[in-house]
Amino acid sequence: MSLTTYTAPALDQVRVLVVGDVMLDRYWFGDVGRISPEAPVPIVRIEKREARLGGAANVARNAAALGAHAGLLGVVGADEAGSEVEQMLHAGGIHSFLKRDEAISTIIKLRVIGRQQQMLRIDFEEPPSDVVLRNKLTQYRALLPDYDVIVLSDYAKGSLVNVSDMIMYARAENKIVMVDPKGDDFTRYTGATVLTPNKGELKRIVGSWNSEEQLTEKAQNLRESLLLEALLLTRSEEGMTLYTRTDRFHIPADAREVFDVSGAGDTVIATMAAMLGAGADWNEAVQTANRAGGIVVGKLGTATVTRAELFGT
Repeated sequence: MSLTTYTAPALDQVRVLVVGDVMLDRYWFGDVGRISPEAPVPIVRIEKREARLGGAANVARNAAALGAHAGLLGVVGADEAGSEVEQMLHAGGIHSFLKRDEAISTIIKLRVIGRQQQMLRIDFEEPPSDVVLRNKLTQYRALLPDYDVIVLSDYAKGSLVNVSDMIMYARAENKIVMVDPKGDDFTRYTGATVLTPNKGELKRIVGSWNSEEQLTEKAQNLRESLLLEALLLTRSEEGMTLYTRTDRFHIPADAREVFDVSGAGDTVIATMAAMLGAGADWNEAVQTANRAGGIVVGKLGTATVTRAELFGT
């Protein structure tokens, strides 16, 4: 079905719970005029600073931007950055179920931008404590009845060590469970509805491929072994390919100028979650997610796509 004839779905009726690694993205913008006399590096004179929700928080932000009712469950530090995340969630209409961990600092990704290019990124991160993670799992189970779609956003920062249990509990209540995976072991995601790896992530699991036929075989074998309904492979400039039990559906990339790919995967999975929650079929959800991804890469940093940008309404 063409998006030009597609009636915009009732995304405002969808309830999406995002669980995963919550981050604060900070951007320092400045002017680059000379090279440092101390080392062969550019000097960036900072002129503007911005903060945005990152990681799982950016997924929730994208779902909310589309009009869905979004909730976020994760861990931040009992610090100034954690409070800033809470404030931005509230301002974005996102229900916050964040746990404050006294033992850690909030994950921060600091990007220095000069001449419209990222010059440097500095990461601050620590894994959450066991006590906080146990409390989070208890709250997760209590929240499940209130949501239609569960998105598990794994950035391998330690917030989803209980991901197998989370999938099991959600599927027992017939929820749609979407996972943005990380790492060398995808077996912990067994039983999810759909996984959304990129090419690099998939290669770490199944190895390289020499043809589209070989890729399809490897992707389908992985989907079957993990008991997934679908596997969505995001392929950058090659578009996206969805593998289900009965079909392989490929959609080319939406041809746009790429400015920044930061957070594009967050936009894709959030859009798919909202579409599936609204009753769209797999192909419609992938087409819309592909369009959203094409829009967001034309924006700087972790950004969102609105309902109006997708559907013109």
